[in-house]
Amino acid sequence: MTGMISVEEAFAQLKAHAPGLKVDTVALEAAHGRILAEDVSAAASRPPTDMSAMDGYAVRLSDVKSPGAELNVIGESPAGNPFTGKLDQGEAVRIFTGGEIPAGADHIVIQEDADRTGDTLICREAYEAPQFIRRAGLDFKQGDRLVEAGSRLGAAELALIAAGNIGTVSVTRRPRVGILANGNELKAPGSTLSRGEIANSNPVALAALIRDWGGEPVDLGTASDTMESIASHIEAATDIDIFLPVGGASVGDHDLMRPAFAAAGFTPVFEKIAVRPGKPTWFSTRGPDVVLGLPGNPASALVCAWLFLKPLVSGTPHRRIKAAVATDIGANGPREHFMRARIEVDGQGQLQAHPVPNQDSSLITPFRTSAALLRRLPNAPALKKGELADILLIGQL
Repeated sequence: MTGMISVEEAFAQLKAHAPGLKVDTVALEAAHGRILAEDVSAAASRPPTDMSAMDGYAVRLSDVKSPGAELNVIGESPAGNPFTGKLDQGEAVRIFTGGEIPAGADHIVIQEDADRTGDTLICREAYEAPQFIRRAGLDFKQGDRLVEAGSRLGAAELALIAAGNIGTVSVTRRPRVGILANGNELKAPGSTLSRGEIANSNPVALAALIRDWGGEPVDLGTASDTMESIASHIEAATDIDIFLPVGGASVGDHDLMRPAFAAAGFTPVFEKIAVRPGKPTWFSTRGPDVVLGLPGNPASALVCAWLFLKPLVSGTPHRRIKAAVATDIGANGPREHFMRARIEVDGQGQLQAHPVPNQDSSLITPFRTSAALLRRLPNAPALKKGELADILLIGQL
């Protein structure tokens, strides 16, 4: 499928040709931020046995139905060192939070409700039902699924897995994304710029996004506007899962990225997308290798990275919500438009989307305040202030 395709068709093609993700087994300490490759089920229940929720005394409920019950303390059950005997009538075991409930006990008298002299315990209160016991498996039981494949491992997920008595997990290997910039005018940030030259911002920004999405960015350098230069950079790249050429994607005399990759054996899947910004975005494959070509204009590169690179790197879908537009928006043209937008909460607690005033594809500044891309379908009618729009989140609300 070559030529210009729709955004949805592009999503489908990218999914169909996504590079196969390899799997690593890593210790929990090294798993933060990684994507889980397989479901994780608990190897042990939590808690593993009935445990006390309070400091106090483990007793038989039938012994403390009336105030003033007198019991004989026969031992202790601190956390990690359970009492191994069994309670009989009229007996109690000193217990601490997290201590295992002794055999025969079915209730905890908290220490504030009891007086103890030597081994004699006086329970001042009467009790009608068992209290202060955390039953085995209260949080989860052995065999319960704790975290699903595809989940990004954060503190909560890692805590669950560790609590399930699991020390290693299978995670997808971070895909290596080779960023190849192109343009005679591009210089490294911090360079002395001559007339006609600009600082090359795209690789730095894209590398940060790739790390956020769980990938490993690889700087393949900046090729000049010749087939020979681009070809030498492609040849020198090793162990790359996703090639990410930036720039040289249009149809001008100096736009040579697509033909250079074609000469290197990559077959086009699509050559343009009916999207704004970013129409020149293209995609090709060579066996298991894939190349996603982005336009050089910074806003186009970043928007299309969010749309089309993120699913390839993370394997996860976009976060989509609805929000009311904070201003009238005119009818859309034939290309699907993703407008950078600020998201706010109004006085009624409703989400409002504020499209940035200038959507020019060269502007980077709007990304400082834009947490979303406001989606406008091809030929969509005008939106009035307060009407709902589809929102793709690219930042924190």
